[in-house]
Amino acid sequence: MKVWFFKMIYDGIIFDLDGTLWSTIESCMESIKYVRNKHKEITREITENEVISSMGLPFDDIVQIYYSYLEKDKAEKYAKEAFNKNIENLLQNGGVPYKNMSKTIEELSKYTSLYIVSNCIDGYIESFLKSCNLQKYFKDYESNGRTGLSKGENINLIIERNNLKNPIYIGDTISDKTAADFANIPFVYASYGFGKVEEYNYKIDSIDQILNVLK
Repeated sequence: MKVWFFKMIYDGIIFDLDGTLWSTIESCMESIKYVRNKHKEITREITENEVISSMGLPFDDIVQIYYSYLEKDKAEKYAKEAFNKNIENLLQNGGVPYKNMSKTIEELSKYTSLYIVSNCIDGYIESFLKSCNLQKYFKDYESNGRTGLSKGENINLIIERNNLKNPIYIGDTISDKTAADFANIPFVYASYGFGKVEEYNYKIDSIDQILNVLK
């Protein structure tokens, strides 16, 4: 496999969120349990491995993983309820940022523009920015929940809206790699996240290693 070592400053870094900037597994599990306790129709326990496997997937895919045995309308209703409860929890308590994340974001913002694209519901990225107090460092963001588009299409929206010429995308799953390929931009694999990716342009084992990519 060919690995490209970046020799120039890119005009934009677009980040995935879960598994790249922070982890919200504990909050997700609490929210799912909260919804299950409210509704007798929810009879199957959702495991932590299932939550991890759903990270980065579109809403419809997550509904299938969580509540495929329920009628579609109820499954979507309960999934949205769990997601909204998760946002409420995150706004109050935050997720678990990866080590040196905030410091790295602040440093990166001195050299290039920062963005987020995630397959999450509307309001989720905002909960990250607010709870981590990082609003001023990110110029734009987009989500599947707001546009209904795929991650690759949302990356293209960010590129078009911000007139980016040479951006990169950082994520931790194969769906992130697929999205970067769709947008025809280099992919940086965050190996410390949830997924396993075999092909990438560059790999980082901690978020602060992205600083070396820009040197």
